[in-house]
Amino acid sequence: MKKVASKPPRAAARKPAPAKPRARASAVKVVSAKAPAKPSRAAGVKAVTPAEAKTVRPAAVKPRRVSGTSKPPAAHARPAAATMLMPLHEGIVYGPVRSRRLGRSLGINLTPAHLKLCSFNCSYCQYGWSEHSRRAAEPAFEHWPSAATVAKALSVALRALLAQGDRVDRLTLAGHGEPTMHPKFKDVVSALRKVRDELVPGVPIAVLSNASTLDRADVREALAEVDERYMKLDAGDTATLRSVNGSPLTIEQLVAGLKKVPDIVVQAMFVKDRTGRVDNTGDLTVINWVGALDRIRPKAVQVYTIDRTPAFPYLQAVPAPRLREIVQRVRLAGFPCDVYGVPDAPAEPRKA
Repeated sequence: MKKVASKPPRAAARKPAPAKPRARASAVKVVSAKAPAKPSRAAGVKAVTPAEAKTVRPAAVKPRRVSGTSKPPAAHARPAAATMLMPLHEGIVYGPVRSRRLGRSLGINLTPAHLKLCSFNCSYCQYGWSEHSRRAAEPAFEHWPSAATVAKALSVALRALLAQGDRVDRLTLAGHGEPTMHPKFKDVVSALRKVRDELVPGVPIAVLSNASTLDRADVREALAEVDERYMKLDAGDTATLRSVNGSPLTIEQLVAGLKKVPDIVVQAMFVKDRTGRVDNTGDLTVINWVGALDRIRPKAVQVYTIDRTPAFPYLQAVPAPRLREIVQRVRLAGFPCDVYGVPDAPAEPRKA
């Protein structure tokens, strides 16, 4: 009988030894001060001394959203404005400042100090976003300067300028908000006229307004007492009006108010941004805007673009050739129109 060599028995499968629980790696590795630390193999781990470890804050953990307890994010997050925005005015009278359109102008701020209060939220505003914007029809009187306070501030400023032999071309109601939102705007204008007539007779009083308060009869009556009325209109349709100016009003409401005020000069700021979110320079947009001018019938139009840091940091100045094209369309519609900020722009011929 033939002997068959038996095969060696198979080794039983070894079970892996249970892994010992490892301590979770810390984002900060503390080493002894006695011996030099060995470089860590883990990426992004930095060795620090115990003294340094006391000042290191743990990485922030993104909180978990619990249904019904946290607010959804805003639909369109506003980017932070640049740091070179114009500071808010500390007092009532400021300047004189050199204006592209008004010459040497002494500014008058009627809104509360250190508070940007406006009925619009324009993307190009040099003072930044209106964080405390409110309805123009319901202004609160608290913190607004009284008519007597405004008149006294102007009188002090004018007397100081006269003592220095200085002069101004205009007294301009502007500031870091909408001046016609003042609850006693009519009283303020009357008080300013008295000071002007006494100290600098013949110097015109001007107002820069976004035309959002023209539904108020007292505002229209006050504007009739102002020498020059510069009213803002940057769009001819509601969608563009809201993207450029953040207006709560429709274009129909603005046009209806502007038609009630005679002898106005319409000022239009043209801007665009590289994201395509804000742009009032397109052909159809300009056609709608000229159509709104035709309904308003202003005595003149002024066109310009940004030359200061805007609230929306992505805005860009409109090239000079495009501004001249827009000006030409306005002139063809029958309105005198000037462009500012374009050195080589042809001046409009004046009638003798």
